[in-house]
Amino acid sequence: MSEFYSYTVKNRKGEDVSLKNYEGKVCLIVNTATGCGFTPQYKGLEELYEKYHDQGLEILDFPCNQFANQAPESDEEIHEFCTLRYNTQFDQFKKIDVNGENEAPLYTYLKSQQGFKGFSLKGKLLIPIVSKMDKNWKTSSNIKWNYTKFLVDREGNVVDRFESTVDPSEIEKRIREYL
Repeated sequence: MSEFYSYTVKNRKGEDVSLKNYEGKVCLIVNTATGCGFTPQYKGLEELYEKYHDQGLEILDFPCNQFANQAPESDEEIHEFCTLRYNTQFDQFKKIDVNGENEAPLYTYLKSQQGFKGFSLKGKLLIPIVSKMDKNWKTSSNIKWNYTKFLVDREGNVVDRFESTVDPSEIEKRIREYL
């Protein structure tokens, strides 16, 4: 069994959820925020979910307030925002830290499996912000900003990482490869 399935996370109500529940599924794991310039990616994430959920895609949404205080709301307020504004149906979890001393163990694992590979051309706009937050940003596996996405195959292998500037529509082909 993959180490991925050994993790337990909290749903937005604070209840434990074993990632074993996602065994045999393709998972896209995303750290999100409601007040981010990338927040409209919720629309694309929901489109992927609706298109591929019946084929085995699960999207796991982990709100995070570590980047410029862009998710200050409660877990319930975040959920209401997402469902009312973007009609999201995928699983949303309790707000977490993705970097630092309080980072969620799941994210420690994800980052150990898929490190930072650099920004695309449009990602270059984040460099001035990211470089102020992390002097070692080029070599660190830390999450650089909200909407970093990890793709996990049906066997629990973390097969890819996509930075914030990569729109969900740009990773559809990779998702289909694993479905």
